[in-house]
Amino acid sequence: MQLQYEKSWDKALASVDRTRIEQLFLDAKKSENFTAIREAVNHQETLLISVLIHNRSEKTLVFAQTSLDYELDGQHIATALFTLPQLKIPPHTSMPWTFLFPKGSYVRCDSYAGGTLSWTNAHQIK
Repeated sequence: MQLQYEKSWDKALASVDRTRIEQLFLDAKKSENFTAIREAVNHQETLLISVLIHNRSEKTLVFAQTSLDYELDGQHIATALFTLPQLKIPPHTSMPWTFLFPKGSYVRCDSYAGGTLSWTNAHQIK
């Protein structure tokens, strides 16, 4: 596995965040699809879930009409459908990304830290 950044992430990422992501990448378990980086709600009340996405397959991973679920302590918090043409993760590569769940699409909580993100269907290019 290798760590790769999408172009806009590579340009904008602060060195402290880059170091944290690199450490999370090194600590990632082989069974995970996602490793949490941070969770937050912005001023527009959008839930931001930043994760390292791990593509352990032999094919490029793309998100096309992919349903993602966010759960916290066994409770369903959010579901959204994502089509992200700019996000293409090569085989055996991990890449950071932030998924946005708009206001009204998630359950309000005091804290979102420690939740897990999972996909229902991730489409891959052959």
